[in-house]
Amino acid sequence: MTPTELAALLRAATQKVFQAHDLDTSLIPESVVVERPRSPEHGDYATNIALQLGKRAGVNPRELATWLTEELATDTGIASAEIAGPGFVNLRLAAAAQNQTVATVLEQTTAYGRGDELAAMHVNLEFVSANPTGPIHLGGTRWAAVGDALGRVLSARGAEVTREYYFNDHGEQINRFANSLMAAAKGEPTPEEGYAGEYIDEIAATVVAKVPGILDLPVDDAREAFRSEGVELMFAHIKKTLHEFGTDFDVYTHENSMFDRGMVDEAIAELKASGNLYEADGAWWLRSTNYGDDKDRVVIKSDGHHAYIAGDIAYVRDKHQRGANHLIYMLGADHHGYVVRLKAAAAALGYDPEHIEVLIGQMVNLVKDGQPVRMSKRAGTVITLDDLVEAVGVDAARYALIRSSIDVNIDIDLDLLRKQSSDNPVYYVQYAHARLCALARHADELGLTLSTEHLDLLDDPAEGDLIRTLGDFSEVVTTAATLREPHRVCRYLESLAGTYHRFYARCRVLPQGDEEAGDVHTARLALCAATRQVLANGLELVGVTAPERM
Repeated sequence: MTPTELAALLRAATQKVFQAHDLDTSLIPESVVVERPRSPEHGDYATNIALQLGKRAGVNPRELATWLTEELATDTGIASAEIAGPGFVNLRLAAAAQNQTVATVLEQTTAYGRGDELAAMHVNLEFVSANPTGPIHLGGTRWAAVGDALGRVLSARGAEVTREYYFNDHGEQINRFANSLMAAAKGEPTPEEGYAGEYIDEIAATVVAKVPGILDLPVDDAREAFRSEGVELMFAHIKKTLHEFGTDFDVYTHENSMFDRGMVDEAIAELKASGNLYEADGAWWLRSTNYGDDKDRVVIKSDGHHAYIAGDIAYVRDKHQRGANHLIYMLGADHHGYVVRLKAAAAALGYDPEHIEVLIGQMVNLVKDGQPVRMSKRAGTVITLDDLVEAVGVDAARYALIRSSIDVNIDIDLDLLRKQSSDNPVYYVQYAHARLCALARHADELGLTLSTEHLDLLDDPAEGDLIRTLGDFSEVVTTAATLREPHRVCRYLESLAGTYHRFYARCRVLPQGDEEAGDVHTARLALCAATRQVLANGLELVGVTAPERM
């Protein structure tokens, strides 16, 4: 019995108690909270439902808890239900109900942990979306890992997810990029506010080789050639780097295409027609204050050029027109001002701003030998995705970036991530999976096969703890998807790995020496197989491999 199944059982029991005592059943929440007690002596699970509802229903919480324990005692899945304190209910599951989790995992295999509660959502998930003027830096690398993992957990719970990368290839930064390439090709200093670094020199040299005579062209023609060729080369590098990092996108949208295809003009015309765009001081303004913004925003400047928000407005409209009903933007720490602006743009276009969600991520710092690794894009020493992967590998880089909440700055310790020890979180989890694979191979050599026929023999506290941890997986994935917090999957995997290692130290899985193999061994093999499956499922959700040997 999983926590979700137990919560449903508790709700049904509460319903019966309320009906039996003429209490208002509308007070019962849709979901009942079930928690694992800190101390195993208090039971397998606990609930505060009697405390939560007692006073509101006009009943002493402890009396309500008494009625509830009496009702739960009639269920064969509950071994015991006891009252604690002012009205907590501590529960112990019957062995058969608890151990059914093992059979469920083995039956569902890769589907275990998946569900369909988000099936009505068509999510457009936009992440990374770095300017195409340089390689993916550490901030973008964090989004590449977290965004991909978020897409995976949303899909696992039934959402239809479109992963989208928005290339900001329209505006002044592209002109500075082209000028930087042209200067590098000519051997001239980097222009003011231009881009520097080895990658600029490499792209410039590639463009010169690809377009013979480019430096002999008129300046404007040469600049345009460096712009178009250089941006394409940068796009290709970014896509290749992300793919090798395990992050792929369904859609790549070019900001420039919003203007070239007339989508910006269409969105502006729609806003003018609805009265949400007005003219003042020679410019056109969005009535964003009508939708929660602190000031109206210029969309078309007095010189006739589009402000940056013009592309954003067209993009919101385009995503909805392509079928998305929920937009998630993953942006850097300096983009807080975009939240209200994007919601106002959506509302002005007639879309529900509650379905515009902006996740703001914090900074990433690299640490080596106990000292921070400095980065400076202007100086050409930017730390990139390629640098991080070269230093620690894809799995370690992804896991380290995903396992912390995006709300906090994180330090990536390069020395720690190279360690093959329990201090290294990704190694700790992957080692648990590899150890389980080695166990399965050894069992095969002994001619042993797992069996779910004698799961009732799994009555050791360490076995029960491991089984209950397996049962938590679906709820963890649901919470990770609902709260947009894929780091919860990593933390769960670390807990599962630790629980398994403690079980293995206490419970002998395979017969030793001349010992005859018994039913308990085959039952424990089933438990180990279920644990291996859940570790693999969890690692897949964060895009990290589940090695069979280490």
